[in-house]
Amino acid sequence: MTRLIRVELLKLRTVRLPACLLGAVAGLTALFASLDASQAGRAGGTIGSLATASGLGSVTTLTGWSMLLAAVLGVTVANGEFRHGTITLTYLATPSRGRVQVAKMAVAAFAGAVFGLVAAAIATGVGVGVAAEHGYRLPLNAGTLGGHAAGAVLGAALLAALGTALGSLVRSQVAAVIAALLWGLLIEPVLGGLFPSVHPYLPYTAATTLGGALIGAGPGGFRVAVRTHAIATSPTALPFVAAAALIAAVAAVLCAVAAGTTVRRDVA
Repeated sequence: MTRLIRVELLKLRTVRLPACLLGAVAGLTALFASLDASQAGRAGGTIGSLATASGLGSVTTLTGWSMLLAAVLGVTVANGEFRHGTITLTYLATPSRGRVQVAKMAVAAFAGAVFGLVAAAIATGVGVGVAAEHGYRLPLNAGTLGGHAAGAVLGAALLAALGTALGSLVRSQVAAVIAALLWGLLIEPVLGGLFPSVHPYLPYTAATTLGGALIGAGPGGFRVAVRTHAIATSPTALPFVAAAALIAAVAAVLCAVAAGTTVRRDVA
């Protein structure tokens, strides 16, 4: 298994997509964190002052893009070889397809953790930097900020593994990527709006709450409209361990289904 993981890491380092996605994570996080920080405390706005814990937290926990794009990365790790026709050689070298699938999930989770760490560092830096520029006393201590960052790392890692399971189940890379994006950007907010009681149990929402985000605080531009409804209904986030276990369980179920169906299919 160690050799398989090293091989998958080598594959990941020799393609451009992971670096491009990481750049997108950094850029989108910086953009929306800066926008939120600039609007914090304005009259009639939905974001409180950065001098308050809720206001600063709304900026420093804006790590949702890392989790969404980590899922996209997981999809490409799983089915990219089907698209480029290299999966046949991989299975010839390692006939145990289940082991290949597990190795890909492990590597995707590692890369997803990097995505979450980068996003947490940028969001925290922007929030704390703007608060310091205004001369505010930081309402969140280092332990809280560090906990949110650790949650973002774990959430992105778990969603990357989940994306790998989805990519193993759906061999069409385009279809799987679109499904992952639509789920996080559209389907979960709609389901959460229609059925607030189930919102905390949706995987993308559970991942973002690991990083300290409010329920319904989606990535960037979708957060304001959804957050207004989320505050009105006041859903309660799952406990940290329960949220992590939920995402892991969803990934395990998808992985098991893929192992019994798609992964078994001929690739020649």
